Amino acid sequence: MTAHADLARLLIETGCLDAARLERAMLLATESGEPLPLVLARLGLVPEPETARLLARLHRLELARTWPEAPVVPLPARFLREVRAVPVGEDGDVLLVAVADPADDYPVAAIAHATGRPVVSLVATPTDIEAAIERLYGGTAPVQAADAAAEIEDVARLKDLAAEAPVIRLVNALIARAVDQRASDIHIEPTESEPVVRLRVDGVLRPAEAPPRRLLAAVVSRIKIMARLDIAERRLPQDGRTRLSVRGRDVDLRVSTLPAIHGESVVLRILDRSAVALDLAALGLAGEPLAAWRALLARPNSIALVTGPTGSGKTTTLYASLSELDRSEAKVVTVEDPVEYHLAGITQIQVQPRIGLDFAAVLRGVLRHDPDVVMIGEIRDLETAEIAVQAALTGHLVLSTLHTSSAAGTIARLLDMGVPEYLIASALSGIAAQRLVRTLCPACRQPYEPAPELAARLGLEWPVRLWRPVGCDECGGSGYRGRTTVIEVLTLTEPLRRLVLARTDAAALARAAAAEGMRPILEDGLAKALAGVTSLAEVLRLTGDGES
Repeated sequence: MTAHADLARLLIETGCLDAARLERAMLLATESGEPLPLVLARLGLVPEPETARLLARLHRLELARTWPEAPVVPLPARFLREVRAVPVGEDGDVLLVAVADPADDYPVAAIAHATGRPVVSLVATPTDIEAAIERLYGGTAPVQAADAAAEIEDVARLKDLAAEAPVIRLVNALIARAVDQRASDIHIEPTESEPVVRLRVDGVLRPAEAPPRRLLAAVVSRIKIMARLDIAERRLPQDGRTRLSVRGRDVDLRVSTLPAIHGESVVLRILDRSAVALDLAALGLAGEPLAAWRALLARPNSIALVTGPTGSGKTTTLYASLSELDRSEAKVVTVEDPVEYHLAGITQIQVQPRIGLDFAAVLRGVLRHDPDVVMIGEIRDLETAEIAVQAALTGHLVLSTLHTSSAAGTIARLLDMGVPEYLIASALSGIAAQRLVRTLCPACRQPYEPAPELAARLGLEWPVRLWRPVGCDECGGSGYRGRTTVIEVLTLTEPLRRLVLARTDAAALARAAAAEGMRPILEDGLAKALAGVTSLAEVLRLTGDGES
């Protein structure tokens, strides 16, 4: 951050930023490893042109004011995007290069080396540089000249629209509204008539105000610019991420785009770090399942898995588990895609499949660093599973996730992947299968007695008191506020290991585990329904056991 100390001082002196906001921006820049000018732009704390003007003043450079119509020199677009620089002209043999961060010497040195020419820096905004790269280097498909010109003009128009204040305010207001409503996702869906925007709150989609159809393309372009995606690419899916400050809270956004017949569909996954409690009890684990899971975490050389569908809170459970470990005496390494939370005292690694740095490749390197605990974001293939097994058998605690519907079904999934049954029986210590159910709003929940027949079918002694949602202002009329975990924890005892070796089917394995004391996920949900934490309808909806 010393490279930008003078910029920080000038921001205060010129009144562009107060000390509190500057401190937050510098802290975020330190945590993310991104340069301060880029963080200021992402947070919207200082207008990009003002930041560029101050940087030019500090480094005694000129601002880039003219932009070429064709590439000045042939360079890879991916490289230019990564270094946020683009050649914009020539002065004799000297190459004029617009840079977003003149404090970083690497872009200029790399371009000078690649072209064999001396380079002079000019300062420009990240948005202008990105637009120039898209216009000059972004096209890769073989198209006719007229089509290419039209595409360039269209992209430039969208870039201009996306940089206008009304579109920026529209996108910022949509994200702020989603954060205020505790939404986990924003879905922007084009239709034949008007676009549709929906927010996923407590796992359920709710309609929200959509932008006018005439601004939809500009809104999507603005989101893609924020996530550093290619706004000219509308035929292929893209994924990116960004970080914003909303209402004084740092919020991570994972952006995914998908081409549809009426335009691009966009999903923004919201991770509000301040709203997540990395504590197993706070997540909803209690009683026997909590004790069983903690016992699995205490085993030094084994694999413990958390399973469930997408969005069931598996990664959050793993992070809460890591937070319970004594990280001062153990070396903990995580391998993720992407890194979702930041924990002090551990080494976190982001996989990058584009350069061959996939889960398996990272894991092979990690094991040479002699970790005590390894967390793998997800076991996706046989190679990763085999390395995880070998790590467990050589003295490491391995934590990971898998997409299966039940704890017992995880064994079948590993067998289907090609992991031999004897390795599963030797390395796997246990499996937690979980779901997230909505919790009843405490301000308006209402007690009732279910029908005797329903109570009998669920194994509940009648009369019994349950609770149902009503709806009020505090919960937005839904009757629910927040979510909690329902879980089952299967511990592989010696009898169960013998069943694994015999390739026993999942149903028989589940019955044997229940006979040894495992509380099935439905029973954990019913216990929470009886306690008034959630409703019976919600438990049955998530566990797939019928209707109330």
